Amino acid sequence: MPVFLQFCLFTFTPPCCLILALKILPIIQHAGLATPWFFLAVFMAASLLMIWRLESMSANGMEGTVLGTLVMPYCSGIGNLLFAFILGMKGGSGAEVLTNCLVNNVTNLTLLIGLPAIFWGMNIIPGKEPAAKKKKKGKEGRNFKPQLNRLSLLLTLLAVLFFTGATWALGNDGTISRGDGMVLVGLFLFWQCIHVFEVLKNNVQQNKSFGFMVVIDLLLLAAGSYAVYFSTDWLVDWVSSIKTGFISAKQIGWLSGWLDVLPNALLAFYYAWKKQPEVVYASQVGDGHICIPLCIGIFALYKPIVVPPFFQTGVLILCGATIIHLLFVGLFGRLPKWVGWILTAAYGVFLYKGLIK
Repeated sequence: MPVFLQFCLFTFTPPCCLILALKILPIIQHAGLATPWFFLAVFMAASLLMIWRLESMSANGMEGTVLGTLVMPYCSGIGNLLFAFILGMKGGSGAEVLTNCLVNNVTNLTLLIGLPAIFWGMNIIPGKEPAAKKKKKGKEGRNFKPQLNRLSLLLTLLAVLFFTGATWALGNDGTISRGDGMVLVGLFLFWQCIHVFEVLKNNVQQNKSFGFMVVIDLLLLAAGSYAVYFSTDWLVDWVSSIKTGFISAKQIGWLSGWLDVLPNALLAFYYAWKKQPEVVYASQVGDGHICIPLCIGIFALYKPIVVPPFFQTGVLILCGATIIHLLFVGLFGRLPKWVGWILTAAYGVFLYKGLIK
């Protein structure tokens, strides 16, 4: 494709997508053509749009762990974030937001890392090279990137334990108040500031700068985010209007959690298939930070959250899975297939405790 056509495509497509999203979706809703399947399709299409541009950012040189920790969580976790905003604005239940966040985080750290480990393997540190080849390569040719990826993942996993523990401590009295919400949001913003300065520092060291395409990618991400917001808002209203059955307002926390975790699943399976386990890990763990502490903190700013009994079980499973990841990534640089089966079984226990028992 000629350079001029590429420039026109990537310059004018993002604003056009955003304008079309702003104009067409409300028209469809008022015309009575809106159905749950339509808005599910809109949600998934918007998520795929964001994943497409994330892949572009990765191809243009953004490090996998940085992409997975700083940018990707906002795209895969935008549904959880908007769910907290929408329920907060409409006076919904804080317990449902808490359930949504637990479903998202536990699914990320058990099922969506366990299954890729079973099917594709999760080797953060590649296997050892033959001695002759290693000697010939020498110190100058050594690749330190896998080691740096492991250190970044260990830091992110430690943050999961810290954020989850802080949320548990603040809600140990049975309520997460507005003041508690301010603390949780502040913790998240501080964490993001650390990563922003880390990116800027790396760019200075490597003499890099963000190009024009980053702006275009961010505009496309904004278009996808609006489509996710509009579809999430409609689906929340639709489920809230149903009073009986499993698909009803009684299970909105679980249903929204599973819906919001679909983009995470696409990311996990796609990057596991591409043999980029560090992105799989960073995206799933980083997405968890959007829920705990950010989503819980944001809702608590609207009104206090009454902590349900199920919260204790979810926190224990979440912390247990995080400790397993810390041990195997820290000591061995990989997640064995048999541990993937254990994590998948742990998700089954989570479903049993939360839904059946």
